[in-house]
Amino acid sequence: MKKDRNAIILAHYYQDDAIQDCADFIGDSLELSRRAASTEADVIVFCGVHFMAETAKILNPGKTVLLPDLEAGCSLADACPAEAFADFRRRHPDHIVVSYINCSAAVKAQSDLICTSSNAVHLVRQLPADRPILFAPDQNLGRWVARESGRELTLWPGSCIVHETFSEQALLQLRLEHPEAEVIAHPECQQHLLDLADFIGSTSKLLQRTETSAAPSFIVLTEPGILHQMRRRSPGKTLYEVPGADGCSCNACPYMRLNTLEKLWQCLHTMAPALELDEQIRQRALVPIERMLAMSA
Repeated sequence: MKKDRNAIILAHYYQDDAIQDCADFIGDSLELSRRAASTEADVIVFCGVHFMAETAKILNPGKTVLLPDLEAGCSLADACPAEAFADFRRRHPDHIVVSYINCSAAVKAQSDLICTSSNAVHLVRQLPADRPILFAPDQNLGRWVARESGRELTLWPGSCIVHETFSEQALLQLRLEHPEAEVIAHPECQQHLLDLADFIGSTSKLLQRTETSAAPSFIVLTEPGILHQMRRRSPGKTLYEVPGADGCSCNACPYMRLNTLEKLWQCLHTMAPALELDEQIRQRALVPIERMLAMSA
């Protein structure tokens, strides 16, 4: 079906193992945005969450963009409604608006620049020093970007439900039991967890760290879907998940996991559900995304 449709399957690192194994390309938000912008396929099947498929549609208005399950949303995007964000912007009229890619197309359309966790520090460092910056919607990522870039940021008070569930007590226990292990963390984690990390980086940078570090094992503070690629690329290394605060393994993103192999097959078979966007919003959202891609080169 993929060949017949001239389709490409893009998958985020947080998808189920079986979906990752079927994908033509696996990446984090920045890598997937670049691939969506450059593909010659007629159909893009986006195995991720809604804002990722929206981004692909913003970049490819003439292509069909499919999302296996339209209910695959994002707690960050949901916590930043466009109307409330517009009010927040009005209270800071002189600020440059930098929005994390984990937001809706309507919020992107109100932004000056889009970023991902891979390039946020690099982009913020390029902004004029005499202009204040508004950063949305992830306050944990924003605090880390402020610290790394040396810039003061006004933060929208959002957070990711996955990266807020990790147990500090469980992390400390794992460090005690495995002193040889390196603690690697995504910057969406809370500050007290980042303070315990040996390395902080985006999903793709965490993956690269497990390949390049001399450490024999890693305690991983991010969505556990990435462990599939870590194990494939570094089969001789040991990986430890950090459980949630209540002791459960509840750090798998419930939205990412709405996509299944069956739904992937079904959406290719029926060519639905297909994403549609208001053209005015799409054109306005395209500007800060293209600015991000140009500044990231």
